[in-house]
Amino acid sequence: MSSNSPVLVFLNGQFVSEEHAVVSVFDRGFLYGDGVFETLRILGGKPFRWDQHLQRFEKGAGFLRITCPFRSEVLRDFANRLIAENQMPDSLLRLTLSRGLGVRGYSPKGAERPTLVMTLHQEPPVDPKRLAGWHLISSTVRLPANEPLSQFKTCNKLPQIVARAEADVLKADEALLSNTDGCVVEGSTSNLFWLERKLVCTPALTAGVLPGVTRSVIFEICRAMGLAVCEASAMVDDLRQKSAIFVSLSSAGIAEGLSLNGKPLARSPLVSAINHHYWNLVQAETV
Repeated sequence: MSSNSPVLVFLNGQFVSEEHAVVSVFDRGFLYGDGVFETLRILGGKPFRWDQHLQRFEKGAGFLRITCPFRSEVLRDFANRLIAENQMPDSLLRLTLSRGLGVRGYSPKGAERPTLVMTLHQEPPVDPKRLAGWHLISSTVRLPANEPLSQFKTCNKLPQIVARAEADVLKADEALLSNTDGCVVEGSTSNLFWLERKLVCTPALTAGVLPGVTRSVIFEICRAMGLAVCEASAMVDDLRQKSAIFVSLSSAGIAEGLSLNGKPLARSPLVSAINHHYWNLVQAETV
């Protein structure tokens, strides 16, 4: 896509240029974070795991009692057109659904016309052979355990934003959040895994974890590799004793932890092997 070409945005059934993609200051997504969103990796012009992302998107909308104005298959057609017209085959696609305009106050009464937006964001080409290494910190922010809202990507992500700001101050790549029970839950934008030798562990969803699409893909890959996966709990100090730590997210795939709070972490060739299988799978389903 030419750098001079306007980027198109999908807004409520219309394709408009970025400068004309305007949402009202009275939209409840702006006022209260009253909505849900999803972010999907696009490779070769195709979204990876569209169905899984849309299932979570629709479940979140249903939990909030927001009716999406378009069916999944119609959204997919709009997304394909957005990717093609922007000429962005390697990118990130974000879907955002807010409750739309309503009366002042928290009550959702009268908000009957949801706002739906899809945007594309350019991403550099993927190098499947290169495993990213990230420096991690532990955030001071605490997430509530057994929180139903943690199952969805709601537009209100203030705990994750504060955690990410802490990471930015310390020049770290990601912040790990613990819950009110003191157990590490997830990263600000990622799911957390650690290795106990050849056992792959991750916090349980009931700890307050977002059921990440990439998290579920990691489960598939480990089963295919003959690796056991378990849901477990760990404190921040426990993580330093693990064979390796890595995080997963739709935008970047897998990143291995290099350090935690400035102290080096152990590393394992198994993380590179999982990363290799992950990108093979992504490319097989997209390119």
